[in-house]
Amino acid sequence: MGRTGVVLPPLGLGCAPLGNLYRAVPERQAQEVVRAAFAAGAGHFDTAPHYGAGLSEERLGRALRGRDRATYTLSTKVGRRLRPLGPGEQASAEGFVDAPARARVRDHSRDGIRATLEASLERLGVDAVDIVLLHDVEDHLREVYETGFPALAELRAQGRVRAIGFGMNHSGPLARLVADLEVDVVLCAGRWTLLERTAFDDLLPVCARRGTAVVVGGVYNSGLLADPSPGAPYNYAPAPARLLHRARELAATCAEFDVPLKAAALRFPFGHPAVVSAVVGAATAGEMTENAALFARRIPDALWHTLVARGLLDPDLPLPLHDRARPGAHP
Repeated sequence: MGRTGVVLPPLGLGCAPLGNLYRAVPERQAQEVVRAAFAAGAGHFDTAPHYGAGLSEERLGRALRGRDRATYTLSTKVGRRLRPLGPGEQASAEGFVDAPARARVRDHSRDGIRATLEASLERLGVDAVDIVLLHDVEDHLREVYETGFPALAELRAQGRVRAIGFGMNHSGPLARLVADLEVDVVLCAGRWTLLERTAFDDLLPVCARRGTAVVVGGVYNSGLLADPSPGAPYNYAPAPARLLHRARELAATCAEFDVPLKAAALRFPFGHPAVVSAVVGAATAGEMTENAALFARRIPDALWHTLVARGLLDPDLPLPLHDRARPGAHP
């Protein structure tokens, strides 16, 4: 990652499932997921206090205990501070089940960010993380400019963290922040996929110009590109009919080349040179192993050209081609 010195493997583990996202994951199973990630060479672990109200960080910390700190890259997030629940108080689940009794509080102040990071380090059982991201701040940009990002920049200047940036599902605000601030890395979920080009139009050009690394998340668009069957989710809601139809056409074309749709979805974002890594969630060791195998699968250039020829990918999009010298290949 450029000037930061942080090394990211091309595939990392998104740790929201370790916080019981949508379903409970037993402790032993969570530990097995992390072991499978190490076995697959996916030694980038991305977590957040938001994930299970700290449960993801706690489980990840237990799984990393005893590991050589130099063998993995760790990223977490700030912007949501956790506090104990008061008597009779109930916290919003926000998609997580069986979470600890903690409330999430938006806090982009200097002191709040420092306290949030310190609490994360305690849960993770480490002295430092490599990357800290301001989390889901698209509706809090004033606080980001006034206090949030300056607080992270101070931590970076002090050597407390190596790289700083933002993580969210909205590429437009990310593009603005990258243009205005000295951002090392962004984690953009769901906006640069086989089904979405939004980040290509707004975020990726400014990242390439500014030297900001891009980590992509949500490559399956919350499930539609993993299994495009009726009722499949897209952006955490039932997929619109037109997108379901397009996903099924993508899958059918991939099948002609004996390529699983999930493998194409994992590989596609790397056509753009600003993309350095992808993080993918896994709730079981088998899912992690499958993702790694899909990611390693060689995809023929002819598939990408066929998707363009059939109108399933726009002709101006960069493609992850093996033969970059062939006519029409994007740099």
